[in-house]
Amino acid sequence: MDWKLAEAKNRLSEVVTRAVTEGPQTIRRHDAAVVVVAEDTYLALAGKKPTFKGWLLNGPRTDALEVSPRDQSPMRDVEL
Repeated sequence: MDWKLAEAKNRLSEVVTRAVTEGPQTIRRHDAAVVVVAEDTYLALAGKKPTFKGWLLNGPRTDALEVSPRDQSPMRDVEL
C-alpha cells in the first residue's frame, strides 16, 4: 500500500502491522519513497552475510601456497 508521509506518521503502528501481515508498505514524500518491510522479508532479500571470522575460516586453502624465504641480509644503516 502507498502512504503519504503525514498519514504514515500519524498511523505508524498500522503501517508496521500491515508490513508484517500484508507485505511491504511504501511511504512517499514528494518524489522520494521508502519501503517498510517485515524483518523476515528483509533477511530473505538481503541474504546472510558471513562474519569476518567465518570468511577467514572458509577462505581459499593456502596449503599449496609457495612462500619464498625471507631475506636474511642485515638491515641497512640509517642515520637519525
